[in-house]
Amino acid sequence: MTARERRSIALDESTQESLARIRIALLAWFKRTARDFVWRRDRSDEYLLVVSEVLLQRTQAGVVNDFLPAFLLRYPSWERLARTRLSTLERVLKPLGLWRRRAEVLKALSRERVRLGAFPSERAALETLPGVGQYVANAIELHVYGRHRPLLDSSMARVLERCFSARHLVDIRFDPWLQSLSHALVDNENSCLINWAILDVAALICQSRSPHCAICPLLENCNFGRVRRSTQRLILESDVNSE
Repeated sequence: MTARERRSIALDESTQESLARIRIALLAWFKRTARDFVWRRDRSDEYLLVVSEVLLQRTQAGVVNDFLPAFLLRYPSWERLARTRLSTLERVLKPLGLWRRRAEVLKALSRERVRLGAFPSERAALETLPGVGQYVANAIELHVYGRHRPLLDSSMARVLERCFSARHLVDIRFDPWLQSLSHALVDNENSCLINWAILDVAALICQSRSPHCAICPLLENCNFGRVRRSTQRLILESDVNSE
């Protein structure tokens, strides 16, 4: 077990049943309303998928989508990326923000990918690569090796916490509750689509400050949504009675 290996807890039957219903609702909703992004058009393009995940960290998907076409023209492969100077890559990535960190990670990934010929298939070996944390390791396992791994970030965490309950630790990487929920949710042959679906729900509906609970596909399986709906109903009834 590596130092960064996830901690997990056993989920009770009720939670597992709720996750199954959420999974079904997500896939049905995503089939109708999925956002169209460059990296979603070819799920066999390892380079595009992994690079996109690095760029998507702490950046809106629409911004990355607009940025990617020009980036891919300049750097169409791991080999081309590995040959570029770090300073040049930083300059290219500057419009996205966090350019130093992104450039270091992409440069390190490309160098190791070219040197090894493939990303390591073992999790422990994968996490020894420069710049590879839990999120990037999960992304590589998901997109390169087809393993059922969650793209757990603050957006996915928000949806899961609202559906169920709050995490125990500040850092989502080490919180056993969120780790268990997210891994169980995507433990399915459609793991990639489930990841994208819950991230779309987070971006379009389950927003941090103004969630649109009334149109959420997860409303019937969401504790936060049910409480919010009941509260709004009580407020309306109170207003009617006071007239």
